[in-house]
Amino acid sequence: MSNSGINVFRYSALIAGLLYGFNTQRSLNVQQKRNQVDRDYRAQESLIARARAEFTKKTMPPESKTPSGNVEQEDEMRRGDSELTCGTWEIVIADPDDPKFDLEAYLTLKEAAEAK
Repeated sequence: MSNSGINVFRYSALIAGLLYGFNTQRSLNVQQKRNQVDRDYRAQESLIARARAEFTKKTMPPESKTPSGNVEQEDEMRRGDSELTCGTWEIVIADPDDPKFDLEAYLTLKEAAEAK
């Protein structure tokens, strides 16, 4: 009789060990998949951030603003065909239909012209 009791205990321990191993392996796999999804998401975020920076750098007209975002004012302003020029190096596009039109730069330039 004691032999059958030992066998029951032995098989019960075996089944409990298998269930524990299965459960542990499943939770480790789930955690690994979550970490992989998080890494992929962070990689996508960084790609999107770099793409946005490149897009804004590509689409921002270099002639309408200085790097600080302010329009440089000089003493003499000339009006060309749909362009206002401050000095010799900066052009502010005055045509609102132009895709490079910058309203802030244009209004700042007009405000400076009226102040003179």
